[in-house]
Amino acid sequence: MVLASGNAGKLRELAALLAPLGLQVEPQSAFGVPDADEPFGTFLENALAKARHASRLTGLPALADDSGLCVDALEGRPGVLSARWAARSPGARADPAALDTDAANNAQLVADLAGCAGRAVHYYCVLVLLRAADDPQPLVADASWHGEVIDAPRGSGGFGYDPHFLLPELGCTVAELDPQRKNLLGHRGQALRLLVERLRRDRLVDA
Repeated sequence: MVLASGNAGKLRELAALLAPLGLQVEPQSAFGVPDADEPFGTFLENALAKARHASRLTGLPALADDSGLCVDALEGRPGVLSARWAARSPGARADPAALDTDAANNAQLVADLAGCAGRAVHYYCVLVLLRAADDPQPLVADASWHGEVIDAPRGSGGFGYDPHFLLPELGCTVAELDPQRKNLLGHRGQALRLLVERLRRDRLVDA
């Protein structure tokens, strides 16, 4: 199976979650597959596009993830623009050298929420598994993980918006969780467990 992603953090998490299934999983970079375009406005459409792209160029079954941060006070944004928010936010700074990094995206998010009392937020993940590029029945699973945005970053783990994503019930940010706990609780882990249940139900992997 090829993982249709160039995001090192996502690859690390998905590989760890898939390892117990005994599947041979390789990132698309191992096959020289470039990142697919993600022009769509929904996570599902982008995940399908990435999976079809990777499967078409490798001839292998493909697993794609599309995920991001959705902030209630920003009407669900950054959403599918989460990885590019420093460049795409309506309040984005013009300096291109500061864009498209975790630090820049987090700084932009905090700036966008300045003076805003509502800090409810959730991570959302959709996973798409294709047996072949033209598979008419993609396997799809999705999940959300709820929390709050904080201004000051905490923790050194994870990636993306994790240092600013507070889990009130645990009293810590996602970046303060160890990787195993994050995989257990997180949106990506939840979605993958649902996908694995489907694979087992359809007898596509061993129980």
